[in-house]
Amino acid sequence: MASEYGQGYGWDDGPGFRGEGTGERWHRLPTALRAPIEGRSLREFVYLMLSLPLSILMFTFAVTMMSLGAGLLITFLGVPVLAAGLAGCRGLGALERARARGLLGLDVAAPEPLRMRKRSPMGWMGATLRSGASWRHLLYTVIHFPWAVFAFSVAITLWTTGWTLLTYPLWFWVFPMSGGQDGLQLYGDEGHHVYLDNPFEITVTALVGLLLTLATPWIVRSLTLVDRLLVGGLLGPSKLATRVVELESDRGVVVDTAAADLRRIERDLHDGAQARLVALAMDLGLAKEKLAEDPEAAARMVGEAHGEVKTALQELRDLARGIHPAVLTDRGLDAALSSVASRCTVPVQVEVDLPARPAPAIEGIAYFTVSELLQNISKHARATRATVDVWRIENRLMLQVVDNGVGGADAGAGSGLAGLAGRLDAVDGILVVDSPVGGPTRVTAELPWRAA
Repeated sequence: MASEYGQGYGWDDGPGFRGEGTGERWHRLPTALRAPIEGRSLREFVYLMLSLPLSILMFTFAVTMMSLGAGLLITFLGVPVLAAGLAGCRGLGALERARARGLLGLDVAAPEPLRMRKRSPMGWMGATLRSGASWRHLLYTVIHFPWAVFAFSVAITLWTTGWTLLTYPLWFWVFPMSGGQDGLQLYGDEGHHVYLDNPFEITVTALVGLLLTLATPWIVRSLTLVDRLLVGGLLGPSKLATRVVELESDRGVVVDTAAADLRRIERDLHDGAQARLVALAMDLGLAKEKLAEDPEAAARMVGEAHGEVKTALQELRDLARGIHPAVLTDRGLDAALSSVASRCTVPVQVEVDLPARPAPAIEGIAYFTVSELLQNISKHARATRATVDVWRIENRLMLQVVDNGVGGADAGAGSGLAGLAGRLDAVDGILVVDSPVGGPTRVTAELPWRAA
């Protein structure tokens, strides 16, 4: 909801201020002076004015349907009436979300859909009655009514009173007399009358109106804050449903990442070690045929095959190290990251300060993250040095990789950093990239701590 207070919705655009020079002068005015006629203030005021008639409609519908349904529960007719009432409340909730989106800039997602066990009228009624979102919508229609009455009364009273008092000098100039008496009657009984009819009283009245006019937008904004809380808390998806969606998305990321890793391993084996081993078998076959007729050529071919064996073994070691190195299992992150750092093209200082080893899964993700970041430094950063720091804060494992390269790294540009951020997000981790053009680049990763 942070964007609702930003400029993305044009809250600062006041009516009638469109020219470039005029707009700049307009924005130089203090916010307190612009507020009464800003677009945001007007939309919030309109929102509160519409809240009263709509809340009356919602409250009447909800109370009528629930009362009727409860009264008919002694028969079967009460169940469909209650379900219809809850479904109607969900429809009214969709209207309220659209109204909040259009006038308050508050974008609230629709609640979780009904989960019907079978497609039938009975299944629909059961799903509607079991849905927590349906009952939250009903609660909104009930408690929003008294709040809408209060907010409407406060907003309309302050708005009309403020502007009436502020423009009183104009009214006094247009209508100097009323009922044969100068000025506006402020108080009167059988023996005493008070009129606003001299310059001092008119000035004081206008100043009071100015104060009310300047204060009203902020009071209205405070009133709509309660509406924001009600709409966001009762008409949106529940925290449990949101968490389920996040977990389903994370599970998809994990599955996709695992599939990509398997494809990468298969490709590396097929194009690397497997191809070398096939060529090695062919060379050894040729050497076997030449062994009797040309021993020197056979020996030379065996020597070349021996070199190919060493290369294939090195590729297999590198492949195994990329999956899960033995040093990580045997000696932990400190030794494993030091081994990775030693293969980097720039000097890397590694410092690991952990009271104990984390869970193997978290340890593997941490190793993979640092390994990928150091590979990026070797390939793209044009750095001369780098540092790797690993430490624990409460229940979080922190990683930070810093280099003095050219900078400009962007995790949102579809690069390897984006995939790395998705992998961390799958385990409730966070990746933060700070890489201004010209450097330095600071990448911080945060993982949940789970003990081994």
